[in-house]
Amino acid sequence: MCGIVGFTGAEQAAPILLDGLSKLEYRGYDSAGIAIRDGESATKIVKAKGRLKILAEKTDNGNAVIGCCGIGHTRWATHGEPSEDNAHPHMSDDGNVVAVHNGIIENYQELREKLLKNGYTFYSQTDTEVAVKLIDYYSKKYSLEPVAAIARAMLRIRGSYALAVMFKDYPEEIYVARKDSPMIIGLKDGASYIASDVPAILKYTNQVYYIGNMEIAKLGKGEVTFYNIDREVIEKPLTEIKWDAEAAEKGGYEHFMLKEIHEQPKVIQDTYNSVVKDGKIVLDEFGLTDDEVKELSQIYVVACGSAYHVGVCMQYVIEELTTIPVRVELASEFRYRKMPLAKNSLVIIISQSGETADSRAALTLAKENGIKTLGIVNVVGSNIARDADNVFYTLAGPEISVATTKAYSTQLIAGYLLAMQFAKVRGEIDDDRFNGLLEELQTIPKKVEKILEDKERLQWFAAKFSNIRDAFFIGRGIDYAVSLEGSLKMKEISYIHSEAYAAGELKHGPISLIEDGTLVISVLTQQSLFEKTVSNMVECKSRGAYIMGLTTYGNYSVEDNADFTAYIPKTDPLFAASLAVVPLQLLGYYISVAKGLDVDKPRNLAKSVTVE
Repeated sequence: MCGIVGFTGAEQAAPILLDGLSKLEYRGYDSAGIAIRDGESATKIVKAKGRLKILAEKTDNGNAVIGCCGIGHTRWATHGEPSEDNAHPHMSDDGNVVAVHNGIIENYQELREKLLKNGYTFYSQTDTEVAVKLIDYYSKKYSLEPVAAIARAMLRIRGSYALAVMFKDYPEEIYVARKDSPMIIGLKDGASYIASDVPAILKYTNQVYYIGNMEIAKLGKGEVTFYNIDREVIEKPLTEIKWDAEAAEKGGYEHFMLKEIHEQPKVIQDTYNSVVKDGKIVLDEFGLTDDEVKELSQIYVVACGSAYHVGVCMQYVIEELTTIPVRVELASEFRYRKMPLAKNSLVIIISQSGETADSRAALTLAKENGIKTLGIVNVVGSNIARDADNVFYTLAGPEISVATTKAYSTQLIAGYLLAMQFAKVRGEIDDDRFNGLLEELQTIPKKVEKILEDKERLQWFAAKFSNIRDAFFIGRGIDYAVSLEGSLKMKEISYIHSEAYAAGELKHGPISLIEDGTLVISVLTQQSLFEKTVSNMVECKSRGAYIMGLTTYGNYSVEDNADFTAYIPKTDPLFAASLAVVPLQLLGYYISVAKGLDVDKPRNLAKSVTVE
């Protein structure tokens, strides 16, 4: 969603803020702005609607705005249309308080009315302006210093927020507060940095603090003090970010998405190596004991978007290898369901960022009900990583493109390993089967590389179909899970209407949508379901559809019915999703490129959905 950066130090702030904001463009935004302090002089605010390059042009790439302390923001509209007035930063009537904000203030209307009665005026439609003026109100009414004024406002605000605040009488300081929205603080060489995500400051420092819920931080030049909501000083551990700054750059690729697709062999191997030691899956650090695994009566996999599709695949794999029933739930639905949660169950929360609002709420609900929780996340120190009882870190590194690729692939690996370990601990697969699966899993990176070597055929196919209006993906079992992800990739970055169906459901309605020239992509990697899916594919072809078949080498009979066939190497059917998804990622990517669209920053979408 929105992006925040901040800097106070000896260097000019504006160029650093613009650079940091450029690293957060992937989060999605519709306007941007910066606020700069130059000693005792008034705060200079510059804002622009549209892409960050417009703000850069207005400020001569930051060189036209002088000052060594500042905050910046990219906004994704929630309250109020995209406009310069609604863009952040916002300030109080007399410029006493200036702030940027991520999140949603649920009671902003009530607070706005209170402030209107106390003589405040409003120039925007945003909830952020309300927060700024509420802090100013408490600062003046009770003659409070910044930490006290912010704490007082936090007690009145309902909702989620990450705030970065500057005060007129404290020219070299930035104050930070958060509740349920991400924020990190970095220090290095007499300078302090804030950001809503790691890539924004990774170029400058890899030593960061994670500010907790209902906490406040005061930043000076190269120093930070943390406070709880009672304004008591608290200590925080310093965390080293292992990501390489270069990993957050394009590295010669035209788009981050293509770079991240090509990084999949490495990150799959890294995630595998992180828990597989000497032929054993070592999950001791997760805190799940063998006795707890043996007693599991139910697993709930809870996630959103692509992570939900990982959950669908996990359901098939876990239920194939174990006798544990699995339910896959959309986090946005799970949190509002009034269903009894089974005793001795496990809730697995999957989230790349570890900050997804609905997934965090689902985690809280599970813990309130006394259910054991496990987070599969990519970001160390994120909310879900900190709050879950156990954590499986995927080692995807920074993922910049809004459309996930490598994070999805590492989540699949985590799911496979968990399923295998659960099955082994419960005595539901023998050593030969376990070792065979482990050996096959080691071959996945090389097989992904082989698929990437043959991407030119997919590029040709994508160019041919870049102007279609509708596409349908069909498959059975794990192939259905893959179809869900392939369909999402196409619709989110190419803006083509696309749907995925379990192939057996075609005759129950969807087949009425098939007509001459409709593109149907049939995924056929599950040999036990192969003939049935071929029959469904033929049903579509007989009604005029253009068929793309996606299958494993050796299944050449697909070409008898498909107009175009893409192949993946053979693997154990349980792991087929890791290979079959790659051609579909490439297909979505190349169609988007052929249409001349912004691949990495599709319209209306954000990388991390931190509000409902």
